[in-house]
Formats: sequence, structure tokens, C-alpha cells
Amino acid sequence: MSLSEIKSAIKQLSFEQRAELAAWLHGWKDDEWDDQMKRDIAGGKLDDVLREIEEDIKTGRVREMP
Repeated sequence: MSLSEIKSAIKQLSFEQRAELAAWLHGWKDDEWDDQMKRDIAGGKLDDVLREIEEDIKTGRVREMP
């Protein structure tokens, strides 16, 4: 099943079913994601993004989320 098909199927769910799905997804362990992030950070793949974020913070181009 493709991501597009999954998104389409989710749109067909009731509010209650979407809430149940969201709760289930929220409960997923982030182990695989965390491991990939650690590898990317260690490999320098996020250095440019982190520098940009640091610059945005220093120059005041960030704001608190509502």
C-alpha cells in the first residue's frame, strides 16, 4: 500500500477512528527514528541545518509557539 493510499484511507475514518489511530501512532517507540537521527548527526548530515537554527536564534528570528 502506498502512502497516498494510506492517507486516502485515513480520510475515510470517523473522528473516533482517527483519534484511535493517532493515539496508536503516538505510542510507537522511536527507536528506529532515534537511531537514524543519531547516525545523521554523527555523520554531519544536519550540521548546516543546526547552524541555520543557531543563527536564527541569535538574530531573534524565532518566536514562541502559541
